[in-house]
Amino acid sequence: MTLPAAKLLIHGELVGASDGAEMDSVNPSDESLLGRAAHATAADVADAVKAGETAWPAWHALGVDRRADVMRTLAARIRDRKEEIARTETRDTGNLYRAMLGDVERAASRIEFYAGLGHAMTGHTYPATPNHVHLSEREPFGTVGRIVAFNHPFYFLASRVGAPLIAGNAMVLKSPDQAPLSGGIFAEICRDVLPPGVVNIVHGSGARTGDALVRDPRVKRLGFIGSVGTAKAIQRSAAEVAIKHITLELGGKNMMVVLPDADLDKAAALAVAGMNFEWQGQSCGSTSCLMLHESIHDAVLERIVARMKMIKVGDPFESGSGMGPLISAGHHGKVMSAIDKGTQQGARLHVGGARPAGSAFAKGYWVAPTLFSDVAPDSALATEEIFGPVLSVVRWSTPDDVLKMDAASSLGLTASVVATDVSKAMAFARRLRVGYVWINCVGPHYTGVPYGGFKNSGVGREEGLEEILSYTDLKSITIAVPEL
Repeated sequence: MTLPAAKLLIHGELVGASDGAEMDSVNPSDESLLGRAAHATAADVADAVKAGETAWPAWHALGVDRRADVMRTLAARIRDRKEEIARTETRDTGNLYRAMLGDVERAASRIEFYAGLGHAMTGHTYPATPNHVHLSEREPFGTVGRIVAFNHPFYFLASRVGAPLIAGNAMVLKSPDQAPLSGGIFAEICRDVLPPGVVNIVHGSGARTGDALVRDPRVKRLGFIGSVGTAKAIQRSAAEVAIKHITLELGGKNMMVVLPDADLDKAAALAVAGMNFEWQGQSCGSTSCLMLHESIHDAVLERIVARMKMIKVGDPFESGSGMGPLISAGHHGKVMSAIDKGTQQGARLHVGGARPAGSAFAKGYWVAPTLFSDVAPDSALATEEIFGPVLSVVRWSTPDDVLKMDAASSLGLTASVVATDVSKAMAFARRLRVGYVWINCVGPHYTGVPYGGFKNSGVGREEGLEEILSYTDLKSITIAVPEL
């Protein structure tokens, strides 16, 4: 059987790495070899940036409407290959096939959303002085870079081209080294639809490929989704070569705060949904720190235990009633270490905490859905992002208990508040120092609603008009007007 081979896309051509290097991509469910991806060198990245620099002026000169037409074609070609992309993504990440189909559709829809938003990139006029007219207009940066996270590889690759492209930029995208194969498919689609050099795609490690992109002084605008540690490294590397505009959507230790008046069954359902077990818990917005008020703590916990024991672990291509595989491919060791630490710190383990039982799980990076209660507010389980299927329950008595934990955290991405009295929930939402709050719901991102974090959870906002504007520079122009 011929294994998939993801090529680099540079100036409209699919090529191997200049030194011939390749990376293996492994199926996380059984550790078998899935395929290989070209491992881009610094010289390859430099060629990709050069291709973008050559292409972007003509792309920008097309104007908003013609760029939008091309982008809509791009979305259509993505949908044409959605089953192939979803199958590849499922094998490469362990995520559910049905969820991966949803990711592909969401990516195509986001490209279309930004194609339709292009005319919102308006400048302004300003109060005129007697002999001058003052105005501003928005211009593209030129060639911009995106470094993509491994938990939604295709979605983050494809959906994040929308805002930069409609703004008139060219791009260099780096796929995640843990799951690069769908990036090879996206490279083929971009080659067939876009003018050469408008989108360039490279695969590789952060140290070899990502750092070369960050350090290229021609790339003045960078976007990154990933960990706080990697974001700090990106900022350090970028600062050594140029002043750059960098947006960062990073991790979180996100609270779900359940108030005393909450509907108990709804709270339990939201607690399980918010942990994103369907994504192995590997979602930066997962509400992994469940804050249960002492008056309803035991009743809600009992319901959660029952729900979690019903979660199915198994073949990601199955479409049964369970929530599917819980494979923590890139972070298996870290997740198991966090579980061990939680046990040592005196937390009570209710569900999971190890590999699922059975010969089917002897190989691969499997972690059963895990639930701890009696978690101390200052413990690692309550304060550190695990990025795996581990839900930690903390008991609270007064609003100050919750607000003190929130204030002490260095992270602030999302939160959810569950209550019958929405005014009380809103009071919490306004006090929590996070970038995105759900009230009586959890999980989905909504088209056009800005997403991003406070504190170390990020800089900037994506998924709305703000994302388009962030890929433009503002130029002010003053025109002298002579007297008649």
